[in-house]
Amino acid sequence: MSASARKVKILGAGSIGNHLAHASRSLGWEVTICDVDPAALDRTRNQIYPGRYGKWDDAIRLCPVADSPRGGFDIICIGTPPDAHVPLVVGALGEKPALILVEKPVCGPFLEGAREMWDAVAASGTRVCVGYDHVLAPATRKVEALIAAKAVGEPMTLDAEFREHWGGIFGAHPWLEGPWQTYLGYWRRGGGSGGEHSHATNLWQHLALCCGWGRVTEVSALVEFGRARDAEFDKIFALHARTEKGGYGRIVQDVVTRPTRKWARVQCAEGAIEWRANQGPRGDVVAVLHADGRTEEFDFPKKRPDDFICELRHIDDLLAGRAVESPTSLARGMDTMLVLAAGYESGITRKPCSIDYANGYQRSALRPA
Repeated sequence: MSASARKVKILGAGSIGNHLAHASRSLGWEVTICDVDPAALDRTRNQIYPGRYGKWDDAIRLCPVADSPRGGFDIICIGTPPDAHVPLVVGALGEKPALILVEKPVCGPFLEGAREMWDAVAASGTRVCVGYDHVLAPATRKVEALIAAKAVGEPMTLDAEFREHWGGIFGAHPWLEGPWQTYLGYWRRGGGSGGEHSHATNLWQHLALCCGWGRVTEVSALVEFGRARDAEFDKIFALHARTEKGGYGRIVQDVVTRPTRKWARVQCAEGAIEWRANQGPRGDVVAVLHADGRTEEFDFPKKRPDDFICELRHIDDLLAGRAVESPTSLARGMDTMLVLAAGYESGITRKPCSIDYANGYQRSALRPA
């Protein structure tokens, strides 16, 4: 099937839904956006989409959920708050799409319904991917190649940070007065720095696998909570992580840092490899820092919509058989959820927490270390 023939249904007319709609239309795909809130559909048509992309695209169909078409879609995208993801994924399986793309994080940190969702997906003929699009970026592929080539020797430690004040989010969503009006202000719903900036955790896990270290098996966390009206969220979510093959490093996510820092570093025996996102007009940057003081830098120019276009091109490759494995698979996304859940457990109990993958994607996989 050619890329131009894809039919896409998007659940959720918020920020991610608009990004995915624009990316889909950039590839020539048919798009239907559904939402339970008529005001959200109206904002999409009159505010968000034309504000970001210059004008509204009349080819996009907008539907209240109650009137939305069912069946006949190649891809169903779920861009709702995280605490609605699990039932929506299970419901979407009944429409038999070729692929479901669910936005990150997959669910809330208590993993409610995650095991049942996993089992339902496994029994279906539908592939599920999770929206950790940074692992698909050309800059990340460059880091993978440098690690594989041992450009600066064997990997030794790994750091990843997504530190970004969430004022930018609320500036882009002027109808929200603050975190108390959105899931972002509630860590139990999958918001806060742990859920919103979980790209850092996912990127760390991805690069750890590239280093040959395996999956994360133990975390020790510092989680600093804050409040705004009735919202309770983690301002800082900081982990030390160890993998099943002895890899070690640090993950930091927050909603207080400005200017923004989205960065990762693979420290190797003879230097370091750095991944730096959103470096102004340079786009993403990969730097190789040699022990003798030499630095090589590689630029990957991009704009924000390119992240989502790259993600959907990857999905098209999966559906067309041009790619078999995906770093955005449901398994990878659920591994990230286990690390997030272990991080909250460790941060609250102030004790290390281990992950037993044999117990599957549920709370019983977490054990005192």
